Amino acid sequence: MQIGAAHWVFLSGIVVIIAAMIARKNVVIPAIAATFLTALAFDGSPVRALQSVFNASLTAAAELFNIFLIIALVTALLGALRGLGADRRMVEPFRHVMRSGHSAFWVIAGMTYLISLFFWPTPAVPLIGAILLPAAITAGLRPIAAAMAMAIAGQGMALSSDYVIQVAPGLSAKAAGVGTTEVADRAMVLSLITGGVALFVGYLMNRREMRAPDVQHLVAWENGTEETVVRARRRFLSIRRAPAEPVAVPAGGGGAAGGTTVIDKGPPRRDAMTERALAGGAGTGTDASDGADGEGGPDGEGGAVPGENCVRRSKAFAVIVPLTLAGLVVYMLLGKFTGLVPEVVGGDAAALVGGVTVLLLIAAALSLDGPRCLDTCADHIVDGLVFSVKAMGVVIPIAGFFFLGNADFAGKIMSLGDGATAPGFLFDLVTKIQGAIPDSGLIVGFGLLLIGVITGLDGSGFSGLPLTGSLAGTLGPASGTDPALLAAIGQMGSVWAGGGVLIAWSSLLAVAGFARVPVLELVRRSFVPVVAGLVVSTLVGIAIF
Repeated sequence: MQIGAAHWVFLSGIVVIIAAMIARKNVVIPAIAATFLTALAFDGSPVRALQSVFNASLTAAAELFNIFLIIALVTALLGALRGLGADRRMVEPFRHVMRSGHSAFWVIAGMTYLISLFFWPTPAVPLIGAILLPAAITAGLRPIAAAMAMAIAGQGMALSSDYVIQVAPGLSAKAAGVGTTEVADRAMVLSLITGGVALFVGYLMNRREMRAPDVQHLVAWENGTEETVVRARRRFLSIRRAPAEPVAVPAGGGGAAGGTTVIDKGPPRRDAMTERALAGGAGTGTDASDGADGEGGPDGEGGAVPGENCVRRSKAFAVIVPLTLAGLVVYMLLGKFTGLVPEVVGGDAAALVGGVTVLLLIAAALSLDGPRCLDTCADHIVDGLVFSVKAMGVVIPIAGFFFLGNADFAGKIMSLGDGATAPGFLFDLVTKIQGAIPDSGLIVGFGLLLIGVITGLDGSGFSGLPLTGSLAGTLGPASGTDPALLAAIGQMGSVWAGGGVLIAWSSLLAVAGFARVPVLELVRRSFVPVVAGLVVSTLVGIAIF
């Protein structure tokens, strides 16, 4: 198709969106404005341009709703497990494995990766921070090293592949016009290489700072006085420590009758329960094993003593859920690499994960609430949907703009009607400059990696995936490189940067708050290991795919 004014308007929209991301601004308004102006320049009708704004978001929502739904269901399951106290029981046994700072580093990294792979890093950070982090510090691991392990394994390695829930691969694949499974497989390999290199380099950087096990490490860490850090940790853990008891005594001298002076006795002495909480790291004034079995919620409020049946149910689901999800992954791998079971790919894989999650959710809600599960199960699903929209809703208008650049969606978005030739704005622009695109897949790969990092600067690892996916789908054939690989490389850059490792204004704040370390120091220490991992994974990816 002939390059026209609409193509240049679309290109200008991409430039403005990237500039807004670099400036750490939200790009929803630029995406909507670019959609309107592109449709107006192509059709000349303000009415159809306004319709295109709505149609773009509607098309994106229809294409991405399966992603929203799987996020909601997994979040709902986690809410039910939290009510049982099974979420904390799943990681409690690993406290006993951490005998030194060296083993603690790898145990924290491994557990954060596994939990984040199935539930995303958002719930993984409170679990690890509440239970494993205090034990790791007692074992001799410094807080900054523990924070690095959590960030690299969770916000980086697990989220960048997103192999189980497949939100990120789904976004990248949809924009690139390739299969979700292709992107997910390549992203998994790249994420393991990136994370492995980053963890190894990070371990070497912190190895000389490991200390001998000593409970005084935990005491010193617990007694930190930085107010901002304390507030951050309390916000995520919902700590409700007992306040110092004020003693009212009659005020001396004149003054109003009945006047009193409040004398602060200082912090209360630690009793056995407080000592046990510090050792377990729950931070809620209860032992981790007694967390939510009838205590009025995950914060441990209410004071009801858990019954034996509640404890058994909590322990049972702490085993059933991990084994079921692990079995699900094994089943999908068997289908992929053997002929023992049918292969489950793409949307079918997401549907299988969602169906299993629903069954686990119903079972957990029924076990916890009995007949009341008819209400509580629905509440968990609603909470999951709310979280899903909050986490991913901003992506819809952004994805709608980039879908407009795809000929498969442009006709529907601009209401061109049956038989009309839909423009492929992005593909047409790349075709126009095809002669200037280097044939080297290495250069194109690193270019997509850099663009991914830039798009991640807004603090959201997923908002840039429609852009990197669209570029991968058009630059891949032009440069002779696998589009799925380029989409995975762009995904690595975007998620490792914006998902919460390379920038401070992201979910990395949660990790720093739990570990009680300055977030900028955490970014500084993580920069070299992560960049080294991204470079190595890109080189290996170009070489083997």
